Amino acid sequence: MGVILWIIFGGLVGWIASLIMKTDAQQGIVMNVIIGIVGAVIGGFIMSLFGERGVGDFNLYSFLVALLGACALIAIVRAVRR
Repeated sequence: MGVILWIIFGGLVGWIASLIMKTDAQQGIVMNVIIGIVGAVIGGFIMSLFGERGVGDFNLYSFLVALLGACALIAIVRAVRR
């Protein structure tokens, strides 16, 4: 059941990040899930650099960390594509 929750969490985070970064029209649901999950890993890494914990549970803090990472991932992909 945990994998299904992570996929749903990743999809929600990826979708919100794509709305913030204005890339929602170019992405489908699968890309939103991938961006959300990879963004959670990146956000956890960024927060560990500051000595904080990363994404652990399904709460607001984890959502914001994953959203930070997903937005950073979209920004990196944009920079590489240009």
